Amino acid sequence: MSSYRNSEWNSDQILSRNGRPAFLVSLEAFFVRNRNKLFLIHALMFVFFLTLLFLPLFLSEPAENATPLSHFTVLANYLLWGLWFPLVFLSVIFTGRSWCGILCPMGAASEWANKYGFQWRIPAWIRWEGTPVVSFLMITILGQTVGVRDHPEAIAEVFGGILLLAILIGFFYGSNKRAWCRHVCPIGLLLGVYSRMGAIEFRSKRKKTGGETYTENGICPTMIDISRKEESRHCIECFRCVKPKARGGIELNIRTPGEEIKNIREHNPNLAEVWFLFLGSGAALGGFLWLVLPYYQTLRQQTGEWFINQGWYWIAKPGPWWLMSVHPERREVFYWLDFFMITGFMLACTILLAVGLYLTTQLSAWLSGHVGGDKTRKQRFTELGYQYAPVAMVSLVLGLGGELFEPLKQLGLENHHIAYVKASLFIPAVLWSIYLGDRILHRQGISANVRWIPLIPGILGSVLVALAWWPALFSI
Repeated sequence: MSSYRNSEWNSDQILSRNGRPAFLVSLEAFFVRNRNKLFLIHALMFVFFLTLLFLPLFLSEPAENATPLSHFTVLANYLLWGLWFPLVFLSVIFTGRSWCGILCPMGAASEWANKYGFQWRIPAWIRWEGTPVVSFLMITILGQTVGVRDHPEAIAEVFGGILLLAILIGFFYGSNKRAWCRHVCPIGLLLGVYSRMGAIEFRSKRKKTGGETYTENGICPTMIDISRKEESRHCIECFRCVKPKARGGIELNIRTPGEEIKNIREHNPNLAEVWFLFLGSGAALGGFLWLVLPYYQTLRQQTGEWFINQGWYWIAKPGPWWLMSVHPERREVFYWLDFFMITGFMLACTILLAVGLYLTTQLSAWLSGHVGGDKTRKQRFTELGYQYAPVAMVSLVLGLGGELFEPLKQLGLENHHIAYVKASLFIPAVLWSIYLGDRILHRQGISANVRWIPLIPGILGSVLVALAWWPALFSI
């Protein structure tokens, strides 16, 4: 027995000396042993998710002073917006897209449906790289117009609709694959962008040259050619490709957070992904600014008066419940004016922030080329676009997860104290973005004594994101 224990201990030490800590090897072995049981977790999450979405529809209205401990509807809302959304985004820094492969009921439901569906070839309109951008924009805007953060009917509509769409996509397209997770999910690619900052990666043991490629053959449910895997964004960490005893396949690895972005040129940088980062951040920003900016209310009033003066009274009538919030019993009714104002305002924020980040990144790329940066300006632009990931992600987490800080009020903290807590998370994200910009420029071959020149536009871009989010995050 002692001989066996010594042998096992020595094996772990060899693995550690080969670059992987023993605890990581043990963690990998645990998931490999139990990956066939993940369907139990998926089933449990599916039932739990449906309960959160639909049970509040059959319950009485919560009182105004109801808490998560006194009414299930309030609890469900807090679990979705106070815990799930912010913690899922934060989790990518520590564990990558583990939510997608281990816990997500939507991806699992899509894959279950695929086993019994038509398994048609995935069409080009789904494989188009702009599909998740369109999906994210549509869901984000719809969520605002129907009041997804406030009304259980809106939560059921938006998230129930996403679940239904995931099942339908899985039923019709792909052969034992997750076409939904790879191509359509409005949250998946956003998590994928931020997973590049993660401390966990699944890397190929014997990687082939030629760069990452897409394949509908093989074991990977998100169509990664595992022998050429170079990036994290599409990996949902399902452990199906992990074979500890084989020479090939994938292995679990730990790395410094942000390492993939620092060395983005070695990890398949993608221009469409950069545009998704720019546009997605702007859309999420618009969804919060219209709620807090006095200018929005002034503009709404002036626009409404103009329509009425033209005799277009339909603008002051409520629209269908599935397109906008119509809840007179809760003293909230949106009119067509509100629908078009919210949609237009969010699209304007999306475009303005994307243009701002585009200009600062283009200027950085141009300056980089003039002080010794290698490759083409387009390639430098694509690499430098990733530097904004930390500040964009933390802004999104603090914005979407505003209710995460509600328990602090129960501890006696005032609003300005909570603002300090948010700032303690927000400011390091800005500094992290600036640091990543510096490291990307270093990889472009720019010497330290002139690196500050192309770094300045990147700093301005990070500050732009910070200033844009400031009213939504710290308004008191």
